[in-house]
Amino acid sequence: MNEVLTAPTLDLHPKAAVMSDAERAERMKNPGFGKVFTEHMVVIPYKDGVWGRGELKAYGPIAFDPAASVLHYGQAIFEGFKAYRQPDGGTATFRPFENAKRFNTSAARLAMPAIPEERFVEAADALIRQEDKWVPNAVGESLYLRPLMVATEAALGVRPAKEYLFVLFASPSGAYFSGGVKPVTVWISEDYVRAAPGGTGFAKCAGNYAASLIAQAQATEKGCDQVVWLDAVHREFVEEMGGMNIFFVYQEGGREIVVTPELTGTLLPGVTRKSLLDLAQELGYGAEERKISVSEWNAALKEGRMTEAFACGTAAVITPIGKVKSTKGEWLIHNGETGPVATKLREALLALQHGQKADTHGWMHKVK
Repeated sequence: MNEVLTAPTLDLHPKAAVMSDAERAERMKNPGFGKVFTEHMVVIPYKDGVWGRGELKAYGPIAFDPAASVLHYGQAIFEGFKAYRQPDGGTATFRPFENAKRFNTSAARLAMPAIPEERFVEAADALIRQEDKWVPNAVGESLYLRPLMVATEAALGVRPAKEYLFVLFASPSGAYFSGGVKPVTVWISEDYVRAAPGGTGFAKCAGNYAASLIAQAQATEKGCDQVVWLDAVHREFVEEMGGMNIFFVYQEGGREIVVTPELTGTLLPGVTRKSLLDLAQELGYGAEERKISVSEWNAALKEGRMTEAFACGTAAVITPIGKVKSTKGEWLIHNGETGPVATKLREALLALQHGQKADTHGWMHKVK
């Protein structure tokens, strides 16, 4: 099991006066997702081929030179993972080293430097310890960690930058969707694609999300909560839902089979996705990765072979899909209600993350 550095590489410079308990409690009421931020952040500079000492300091704006490479050539990546309150009052993060590995995979794709996994987790641990009172207590709520890296070198040459900044901040998190955990309606995008073979689909780079916004706006215009992406080559096979991985539940051979699109290089290899494949088998379900077309999706529902569909990710955890819309029509899934498999998987995952069931995989990283 990975461990953080024994010799700290962070200088701790917290605020002299932090927020009162009363004000903090007020801000944490119904926080939603990504709307409330804690009082500190961590920054680590990269220059001359090495990472410098990091600093934990007050949360605030970051200044960039107008010629900073990120503003022109888009070298920007990010991650997302969570800290959960434990039964003993402590906190633990869910598989942070997996996020560190994926962060570096994204960095490599964008010709950015890797940050040692131990420093990635050390930064998170330091911030969580500082902001411990910002970690919610309720099951299903958490402290969301957002690490990012951007190119800061002031240079207009089209080449990888030589200077970067790693930043980490936190946000108390409730439900990802404003309506809470209830089935969402999705729009199958036929006009746009998220990623193509040889592109950046497997990386969490900012440009992927910028390019997705027009399709999300189209989905909203159609009365849908999220967009479903199809493959760029055939415009037929389901890949992801918005910024989340997608799962389908089939009835095969007298039992439920949990199926998710296989990783082809155009899909994001989600940490939650990976974990659910293991948890599904522990709960007695089958678990498979394979291609699923839109026509197969529709046909399997009509024939009763498919009973549920849901999306998953760090932010949303598990979100059931209740209705699908496209230019060719629309159809309900599980009568528009949350299905039992999605419910059981969500409960099992949250129980593990909140320390209510044994962590037999060693997925939880104790922070405090």
